[in-house]
Amino acid sequence: MEKKDTWSLGGREFSSRFILGSGKYSMELINAAVEQAGAEIITLAVRRTNTKQSENILDFIPEHVTLLPNTSGARTAEEAVRIARMGRELGCGDFVKIEIMKDSKYLLPDNVETVKATEILAKEGFIVMPYMYPDLYTARDLVSAGAAAVMPLAAPIGSNKGLATREFLQILIDEIDLPIIVDAGIGKPSQACEVMEMGAAAVMANTAIATAGDIPAMASAFRKAIEAGRSAHLSGLGRVLERGASASDPLTGFLRD
Repeated sequence: MEKKDTWSLGGREFSSRFILGSGKYSMELINAAVEQAGAEIITLAVRRTNTKQSENILDFIPEHVTLLPNTSGARTAEEAVRIARMGRELGCGDFVKIEIMKDSKYLLPDNVETVKATEILAKEGFIVMPYMYPDLYTARDLVSAGAAAVMPLAAPIGSNKGLATREFLQILIDEIDLPIIVDAGIGKPSQACEVMEMGAAAVMANTAIATAGDIPAMASAFRKAIEAGRSAHLSGLGRVLERGASASDPLTGFLRD
């Protein structure tokens, strides 16, 4: 029997490698998107779990899905820690995605503050998944700080520009002994497939799906692309010739010979 391809985070085992963001589409479509994506983890902003509001995002997420609250809105490590603790108090569990951004134009993560927050929250028992700019030294610091995974950006968040940081992502995949979950900027299923072919553990997407014409259909397309990329990686990609060409069939035995 073929061994099931699973991966683990925080002591939990997952079979889906598609982490779905929930930040940009209506709550009514969350359930359909989760179902079509086959997602087992979904991110959510802690501020959307306000139980005093008429609509609480927690009411729209299937019970079997693991919640990954993020610290969206935090500008310092102190603010991120406070938001993470709030999320746990609201019943979102111990998983947390650290997002710390001081820059409002490009929304690039502050790697230094992210390492600080990761260390504090890991010591408090959180399963910390930090969103970061793909830098090898920062990634190593996050490992030492107790991160459960590393979530480098592919391109500026919400841009759908694709693999702008491809070479740096490959360095992290090759050098960091934690799951590398490529997050932010992926705009097409084909790009998600390529990331998985590179050896990433998982892909997180939000805007590419939320801004699609048919959200459930696009969620399904991403799921299939991620599964295909993972299968290709496990199979071992064929070689690439630096120069020239190589015939598919032997160049011998022509009719004139």
